[in-house]
Amino acid sequence: MKLMLGVSILTVPLITILIYYSVYSTKVVRNQVADSYKNMMILYMSQVDNTLEDIDKYINNTVVADSDFVSYQLSNSEYDFNFSKIMMFNKLSNDIGMYKSVNSFFLYAPKKNDMLQVNRVRGSLEEEEAIINTIRQTIDSNIEPNRFYTKTWDVQKINDSYYMIYVLKSGDVYFGAWINADKLMIPFKTIDFGANGGALFATQNGLPMTNIDLINRNQVQLNAGMENYYLSGNHRDFLVVGEPSAKGNFNLVALVPDERILEKLPYLQKIVELIALACLISLPLGLYFLRRTIMLPLYRLISAMKRIRSGQLEARIDTFPTSDEFIIVNETFNNMMSQIQELRINVYEEQLSKQNEELQRLQLQINPHFFMNSLNVLYNLAKVKNFELIKGMSLSLMQYFRYMFRSNLSFVKLKEELEHTRNYYRIQELRFPGSLTCEIHAPEFLIDTYVPPLVIQTFVENTVKHAVTLDEPIHISINVDVIELEGIPCITIVIQDTGKGYSEEVLSILQRGESLVTEQGEHVGIWNVQRRLRLLYTRSVRISFSNGSPRGAVIEITLPIHSKIVTGGADNVPSINGR
Repeated sequence: MKLMLGVSILTVPLITILIYYSVYSTKVVRNQVADSYKNMMILYMSQVDNTLEDIDKYINNTVVADSDFVSYQLSNSEYDFNFSKIMMFNKLSNDIGMYKSVNSFFLYAPKKNDMLQVNRVRGSLEEEEAIINTIRQTIDSNIEPNRFYTKTWDVQKINDSYYMIYVLKSGDVYFGAWINADKLMIPFKTIDFGANGGALFATQNGLPMTNIDLINRNQVQLNAGMENYYLSGNHRDFLVVGEPSAKGNFNLVALVPDERILEKLPYLQKIVELIALACLISLPLGLYFLRRTIMLPLYRLISAMKRIRSGQLEARIDTFPTSDEFIIVNETFNNMMSQIQELRINVYEEQLSKQNEELQRLQLQINPHFFMNSLNVLYNLAKVKNFELIKGMSLSLMQYFRYMFRSNLSFVKLKEELEHTRNYYRIQELRFPGSLTCEIHAPEFLIDTYVPPLVIQTFVENTVKHAVTLDEPIHISINVDVIELEGIPCITIVIQDTGKGYSEEVLSILQRGESLVTEQGEHVGIWNVQRRLRLLYTRSVRISFSNGSPRGAVIEITLPIHSKIVTGGADNVPSINGR
C-alpha cells in the first residue's frame, strides 16, 4: 500500500497539471478569440444601427418638414389627395435609392383606406401582399397605439422570413419602411467565420432570423445572454458571440466553430488526453505488474515466516512463476527451513530420549528406608512364625516392586495407580498396626483414565514418613473426581491427612513452586512428582499445597483427562490456559 500510494502521489499530480494546462490554454485562446469577435460584432452592429438610424431620420424629417407629406395628410378633396399622393410617390421613388438596405417605403391612410408603396426592387407578388396585409392588420388592430410613436424597429415573421418594420404615425397617416433581414446580412458574407461558421440576426427570444439552416443543423442555442460568450452545438461546438441592436429588438450573432478557434490546439489536446489516459491506464497496469513481480513474492515470503513464527515449521513457500531472484530466495528459504525442521526433530528426539531416561530413573528411585523397614517387618514376622502375614507381606512387596519396575510406561490406568497405593497402605499398615487408616473414593467411569504412575502413592508415602507416629492414629483420604477447567475436562485428585500439616516455611516454599530437596535428600518424593509432571504435561498441570482445617496437609492435583496410554512423552495431553 505504501508503494502504491507513493507512485500515485507522484503520478496523479503530474496528470492533473497536464490536464489543467490543456484546459487553461484552451480557455485563454477562446477568451481572446471571443474578445476579437465581440469587438467585430459591436462594430458591425453599430453600422447596422447607423443604417437604421438614417432611415429613421429620413422618415421623421419627411413627416415634419415635407410639404407633399403634409398635403397628403391634410388634403380634403380627392383631387388634392391624389395629386399629393403622386408627389409623394415620386419623392419616395427618388429617395429610396439613397437607402440601399430598404426594401420598401409605404404610406397608409386608414380612413381613406389608401396604401402607397414604393419598392426598390420588385419582389414576388405574394411577398408584397403578405407584408402589406401584416402592416394593415397591425395598424388596424390598434392593440398597442403607442408603439407607433417610438423610434424602434419591430421584428415580424412573415411567410417563414423575418422583416424589420419601422412605422411612424403622424395624424391619421402612417409612414414607414420595411427591410428583409437577409438583406442586412450581405456585408457579413465577406467575413471569414470558417467553413462551418457564420453570422446571423436573432430575436431577443433566441429565434434565428437569418441563417436558420445553420442553427437547426447544429442545434445551437441562442436564448442565452449576449453579455458573454458561450459554447453551444450538438455535433460540433460553436463559440457564440453576440451584440444587441440599439434600434430594434434583435441581436447580431456570430457562430465561430471551436475547431477554427483552437486550430492545432485540438490535436495537442488529443495528445494530452491520450497521454493522461495512457498514464491512467498504465498506472494500474504498472502497479499490477509491480504487485505481481515484487509484492506477491514478498507477501508469500512474509506469510511463510509468520506461520513459522507461530510454530508451523512445516510451512513452505509454494512454487510459482516469478523472477529468477525470487526463485533463488524461495528455494534457499525452503531448503533452510527443511534443515531447521530436521535439526529440530533431532533435538526434540534427543530431548525425548533424555526425558524418558529421566522418567525411568525417577520411577526407579527406591526409598532405602522403606526397603529396610519392609525387610525388618518380614524378619519380625518370621521370628513369631506368623506365616500368613509373611505371605501377605511378601505378596504386597512383590506387587509393589513389580509396579515400581514398570519403567517403560509414562502413564498407567487410574485403577492401577490406586491399587498400587492400596498395596503400599497394606505394607505400612503391618508396620504401624492401629496407627494408620486410609480410604479411597473414585468414580467408576474414571478408573480407566490414564494418569502418571507413583503420583498418589508418593504423597501417601510422604504422609507416612512425616506424619505417622505411634502416639496418635493418622487418617488419609483420597478423593478423585472430574471437573471442567477452561472448557477442558480434567481429573482432580485431592489427598488429605489428619497429621500436623506443613510448617509455614515449607508451605511457603511449596506454594512458590520451589524445590524442597535438602542436602540430606529429604522431600525428594515431592520434587520427584513435580519434576515428572512438568516433563509429562509442561504447564498443563496444576498442583497446590495447603493445610486443612483444623489441621493436616492437603494436596490437590489437576490433570487433563487422557483416554489413551502414551509411552515416552505427553504429545497427546490437552493444554490448560491455552498452552
